Amino acid sequence: MSRITDAMNVQAKSCVALGSPFMGRLLSGLAQDWPDTPLARRLAEWPGEIGPAGHSVPLRLAGGLHALVLTGRAEPLAAVYPPNDAPVEALIAAVHGAMARHETFLDDWMRSPPQTNELRRSSVLIPAALLLTERFGLPLRLSEMGASGGLNLLFDRYALRIGEAQRGARDPALVLDPAWTGPLPPAVSFQVADRRGVDLNPLDPANPADALRLVAYLWPDQSDRIDRTRRAMAIGRAPVDRGDAADWIGARMAGNAPGLIQMIYTTIAWQYFPPEAQARARAAIETAGAAATEDAPVAWVALEDDGQRPGAGITLRLWPGDRSFSLGRADFHGRWVNWTAPPL
Repeated sequence: MSRITDAMNVQAKSCVALGSPFMGRLLSGLAQDWPDTPLARRLAEWPGEIGPAGHSVPLRLAGGLHALVLTGRAEPLAAVYPPNDAPVEALIAAVHGAMARHETFLDDWMRSPPQTNELRRSSVLIPAALLLTERFGLPLRLSEMGASGGLNLLFDRYALRIGEAQRGARDPALVLDPAWTGPLPPAVSFQVADRRGVDLNPLDPANPADALRLVAYLWPDQSDRIDRTRRAMAIGRAPVDRGDAADWIGARMAGNAPGLIQMIYTTIAWQYFPPEAQARARAAIETAGAAATEDAPVAWVALEDDGQRPGAGITLRLWPGDRSFSLGRADFHGRWVNWTAPPL
């Protein structure tokens, strides 16, 4: 059982670091007391890497358990889930019971990988859009790879509050207020002329089953994230295609777009693309970049794990000229941003 217990412990530490003590107790408790049931044995024998860098089996299970609570299917489990506080022994006993009683539901739930459509990552997309708008003075054409439910395709509907200053939408549906260090982004307005995303398994916020998945993968003791996501889902639906990101971006970037900034982006998604897909997507973007002009620029913005700490790196690759910039660093869930963007 060492594979599953190791994966649970690694994910538990990550969740605690990202502000979820409940998830820490849940996953570390399961690591110490893993049940001996058919479902538990299947999870322990899951092929390939089962931790956060692979199939994320702990988060698949945690999402399924949270879905049981959210849908009212497991009252004993709900009694030990937030906002209730229960000893870890009672929590793990209730989880064991749910894994036994709801094996079919959990088996079906775990067929799909977790999708954490954390819209606070828009806290880096808004200032990036402002930076590009200040530089080129053109509307934006958004292309998001790994878009999940498309909530980060709607960042022009959000505002970014930094102290007494506010950037982004003038009449925002949501206001994001990360802990911010560094200079203020440009005080300009940007316009989104077109938006589209792609995902291997896109989720439609208007579909109740998909909406449940978007909420269930959030952590039960982080009610602010759950509330914010539900409000974002009510704004409207951004178009997200089902498909391979590399094929999709190649087709989307075919030909330039005069009078528009092509803003391509990923937020904690690139690492999950297979190396071959990364290579094809990069080649497609570079081909489009080589044809970019001042009237049709191409910008590739990324918030991705670069192996450094704290948080993830914010990068920009910009054409014409193929220049690369570090824009700073940010928390994986957008709780803080250290903005260090230079003039473009």
